[in-house]
Amino acid sequence: MRGIGRAHTFVDRALYLPELWTGDRDRCRAAGVPDEAGFATKPLSGLGMLERALAAGLPFAWVAADSGYGRDPGLRAWLHARRLR
Repeated sequence: MRGIGRAHTFVDRALYLPELWTGDRDRCRAAGVPDEAGFATKPLSGLGMLERALAAGLPFAWVAADSGYGRDPGLRAWLHARRLR
């Protein structure tokens, strides 16, 4: 097909909850946050989204991130091991 071959899209999202919130279950319940929602750093949350994308077979060769995510050694090692830029 002509014109198809490169595309960009958002495919996942996750609510970030600071530790202050996740440590206060009453506050979470009052806000409608499910009990199973817990604290995760932003890089760990991003890693979860990347793992879901790979598990779903989503084709991608690179990941965009800000400098905060880019400095995370665990995320960088995970990307490097999978040859993702």
